[in-house]
Amino acid sequence: MRWENLRADTDPNGNEEQQADDLFAAGGSTETGGDANGGSAESGGDANAPNAGDHAGSTDGGPDPSARPVPLPLAGGARRTFNTPGFANVTFYEIRAKSIINRVPGPSRVPFEWTLNPYRGCTHACTYCLSGDTPIRMADGRTKPIARLRIGDKISGTERGGRVRRYATTTVVAHWKTVKPAFRVRLENGTDIVASGDHRFLTDRGWKHVAGATNGLGHWPYLAEGDVLMGTGFAGSARGARARLDGCAVTAHPGQTVVSVEALGVDMTMYDITTGTGDFVAAGVVSHNCYARNTHTYLDLDAGRDFDTQVVVKVNAPELLRRELSAPRWSGAHIAMGTNVDCYQRAEGKYRLMPGIIEALRDFANPFSILTKGTLILRDLPLLVEASKVTSVGLAMTVGFVDESLWRSVEPGTPSPRRRLDAVRALADAGFAVSVMMAPILPGISDTDESIDATMRAIAASGAASVIPIPLHLRPGAREWYLDWLGREHPDLVGRYRRLFGSGSYQAAAVQRDTTARVRMAARRYGMGSGGGDETRKVREAAESQAAPNVRPVRRDGDGGDANQLSLW
Repeated sequence: MRWENLRADTDPNGNEEQQADDLFAAGGSTETGGDANGGSAESGGDANAPNAGDHAGSTDGGPDPSARPVPLPLAGGARRTFNTPGFANVTFYEIRAKSIINRVPGPSRVPFEWTLNPYRGCTHACTYCLSGDTPIRMADGRTKPIARLRIGDKISGTERGGRVRRYATTTVVAHWKTVKPAFRVRLENGTDIVASGDHRFLTDRGWKHVAGATNGLGHWPYLAEGDVLMGTGFAGSARGARARLDGCAVTAHPGQTVVSVEALGVDMTMYDITTGTGDFVAAGVVSHNCYARNTHTYLDLDAGRDFDTQVVVKVNAPELLRRELSAPRWSGAHIAMGTNVDCYQRAEGKYRLMPGIIEALRDFANPFSILTKGTLILRDLPLLVEASKVTSVGLAMTVGFVDESLWRSVEPGTPSPRRRLDAVRALADAGFAVSVMMAPILPGISDTDESIDATMRAIAASGAASVIPIPLHLRPGAREWYLDWLGREHPDLVGRYRRLFGSGSYQAAAVQRDTTARVRMAARRYGMGSGGGDETRKVREAAESQAAPNVRPVRRDGDGGDANQLSLW
């Protein structure tokens, strides 16, 4: 089935603080079973540890991912798809979980013992697609329609070296198709490109999406009349062009000015690829490809694309939580939320699981904490206030930096840092001592004194009670995704990261201490800690006890390091 009339739950400023009632209007029928709310769907296995065997999408332009068989452990649950720009090609598996409160494994060093995750997978990420007949420039200078590309094909992409972007041969590493609302981009030279609204092209002012807030999509840079697209200016047809193009600087050619961007009003089958350089040349224009985080392997699903497009929803989470909280064996321990995937991701706008979860925790006076990047948390502010009157409620917002261009590059599917800090202010005004996780602090990117000072100044102005500096931590899987992004966007830093991380997940303790010390100095400058190290340590410890973030204190043998590090997921 498809849910009709969905609009993205972000406003033009990247805010998720929209009321959930009008985000989705239910319609149609279930594909796999269960009622419209998934109430009668029975999971075929333990929802907390599913072992689905299929992978989303087609690697060769085959069947639509939405037509894939239901993973066996999820059989009996309702499968939903949404016919909207923000949720196109995303499948939700609505299941009835067998348990909801999860114990953290004993060897883990996170500062909490119990977690609750109503979702598996996250809808924060974006996808980008082109119509099937779009000509893609091959490495030998010929062109081939994107629908006919295959994994392993050699095509033209680009690489950055300092301030200059140059053409380079790259390889197609993934290929799939989907159905999305179509837009036509018309250039001055007569070129027409049909793409999805969230596709990105390189302009003389950076990457821009085809369409944005005016079309009901995200508040991101988008094309307008007069924008100049970068690229070859021609698709290329002669053999030998590769030798002349590789190593050449990427420039704009005459006629590549945008004349119009038009919503066609129809859904079309579109294709996308992933390449080694993160981009490719489509219709003579440099085009961004899709990438996704590698964190969905615990479902035995694809470690990249499935995380964004195959989301498990535990629709019975609130009622199951009440049952487990009432069990005689439950001790009333603190429960941390948002430690795996964001419980206020965009899908929460429809499923509304968190109100029932908070009500259950309130009714049982069970202490809990929430870590999120989602401003949708403000929807539940009255419930949070009620719960805080009977138990301990810790709230934390993640804001690693305030540079909006960096935000659009690293976290394109999340609310902007400014909107998150506005949410911190609203929560603080309601009486909460809100912690801000300054995370992740990216070496060479957001760890400069200028970036730290600007971020700390904004955090202090938001009314946050405490700040926790968390240097970047790269787990396997996330490490590959991040380093791939780094190689595309900051190739000059790749060598530095190799030295910092080696073959491990952590920076050296001395580097951690230097980073966190500079953050603490900035915190004292803005009144978020004074009187020396002891005071700063108290602020941090108080935040940890309230926020229960997904961090792991790191102590290396013999060096006494105790800095926290963030895991990318």
